[in-house]
Amino acid sequence: MAITAGRRDAQVHRATKETSIRVRVDLDGTGRSTISTGVGFFDHMLDQLARHSLIDMEVETKGDLHIDDHHTVEDTGIALGQAVRQALGERRGIRRYASLDLAMDECLTRAAVDVSGRPFLVFKAEFRTQKIGTFDTELVREFFQAFAQNAGLTLHIQTLYGENSHHIAETCFKAVARVLGEAVSLDPRQADLVPSTKGMLA
Repeated sequence: MAITAGRRDAQVHRATKETSIRVRVDLDGTGRSTISTGVGFFDHMLDQLARHSLIDMEVETKGDLHIDDHHTVEDTGIALGQAVRQALGERRGIRRYASLDLAMDECLTRAAVDVSGRPFLVFKAEFRTQKIGTFDTELVREFFQAFAQNAGLTLHIQTLYGENSHHIAETCFKAVARVLGEAVSLDPRQADLVPSTKGMLA
């Protein structure tokens, strides 16, 4: 972990027998990203997550892709969530809550987040196909489960309607990006306060 005083950034290195991952995030970035996981569609989704949240992200994952993409996607979610949690620190000054309906062609997806420190995922999206190219669509949920759990987010994602599996997945990532970026942004009216009547977000 590395958090620079006065900044909200963090680095995580996670290594197991299945994956080796290096992640860096800057919550006060501009949406720049350098993504390399070996899974093309997943790289595209993480690029969207960074670009539309305005969180700078560097992700380098080397996983056991000769087996399948599962460990690579899930473990990247774990490491990225850990980095976001560390970068948030005590969560002072953040807006904490955000929600959004996001449209893409025929598809509409809703996302809502509470940066509460209490991890919980509600995921309601039905894909029309089992794969997008070679990417297993069930891994979209696996990523968000790992990410929310390790970032300490209460995260709700619901695709209200849609036909194209690519659009459904992409609206999930873009909607989460937008609400995450809003919720972790700083509110100048409470710059030194934790946004909770408890006085802490754990």
